[in-house]
Amino acid sequence: MIAAVLLGAALLAAPRLPGNPDLILERLPERSDSALRRSRAELRRDPANLALALAYARSALREARRASDPRYAGYAQSALGPWWTAPRPPEPVLVLRATLRQYFHDFPAALADLEAALALDPADGQAWVTLAAIRQVRGEPALSRSACAPLLRLSSALVAATCIAAANGLSGDLARSAPLLRTLLDRAATADTHAAGGPHAAANAGEKVWALSVLADLDERAGNAALAEADFRAALAAAEPDAWLLGAWADFLLDHRREAEVVELLRDRTRADALLLRLAIAGQRLGRPDAGAQVEMLRDRFATSRLRGDTAHRREEARFTLELLGEPRAALALAQANWEVQREPADARLLLEAAVAAGDAAAARPVLDHLDRTRLEDVKLAALRSRLRGAP
Repeated sequence: MIAAVLLGAALLAAPRLPGNPDLILERLPERSDSALRRSRAELRRDPANLALALAYARSALREARRASDPRYAGYAQSALGPWWTAPRPPEPVLVLRATLRQYFHDFPAALADLEAALALDPADGQAWVTLAAIRQVRGEPALSRSACAPLLRLSSALVAATCIAAANGLSGDLARSAPLLRTLLDRAATADTHAAGGPHAAANAGEKVWALSVLADLDERAGNAALAEADFRAALAAAEPDAWLLGAWADFLLDHRREAEVVELLRDRTRADALLLRLAIAGQRLGRPDAGAQVEMLRDRFATSRLRGDTAHRREEARFTLELLGEPRAALALAQANWEVQREPADARLLLEAAVAAGDAAAARPVLDHLDRTRLEDVKLAALRSRLRGAP
């Protein structure tokens, strides 16, 4: 049944293919990151240089995350080409390959790489962070918490606390997780005052943004909207926001019917599918004349992703199908396929919303069982659960 619905959606949304091979479909923006360009040029001159390849791949992956542009992740993978298929690549390559596979939602392969990397170097903090993050995405908070534990001796107190708070917040300890993390953030802010502008300032800013983002999620799921908004604003002010943080902030605004602020926030950030989706939702709710064109743009992008076998944006496509196309049965099929891969609170919410809209309570059972098993707390999920049970 799921395959039939997905196939139907693909047929209805066939992409438009240009007949002229000389037609310019898109002009890529000029990047201002001269360091990334220089690194790429150096690597071209010496493609077998592992240090250069790792440096460039890490920079390209950061850009992919900042702009939500998978082409840069492809550049990173290309840089690791000489080692990508090696049976026993160096440990740093294993960790970076795992991170790239995580980016493309190939979680089993990423986990295998991390297991191999940690067997070679159990003191690699980045490997433990990545392992914890993947376990969280897969809805495995106990395993995530276990991966966080080594960070208590391998990383900063804030990184370890953020990792543990995120895991605990997914497993029935929401009430304690947020206050403890807030206390650590306050202490870190005091301790790092002397580092402003110093060599560790950028790293500290990144840690702070991550901690504030986790804190905002914890507060929001607990129903503390005012605290969550303050956390989001602090994260946005701490460093240049990436596409993930902008999307999370836009979701908060949409949940609180502040669509005009979403339009202002994202009007010039339409290259990232996830951000264009939020902008289109806001525009459709407001009845903006450009919302229809944005919907068609998204329809084409998702169809193109299916053509190349890319399933990493299934969550976004399910939400697009539910909220913008108003097709709950097709959205439910996409949400179910997405749930097989990733099981974060947002994925649970999407499947429950689709089940409610489709009038199919039985389809929600895997999510409800997951909530019971993990003791995941979220006021929005609780409300949807009540609706599915027919409670007032």
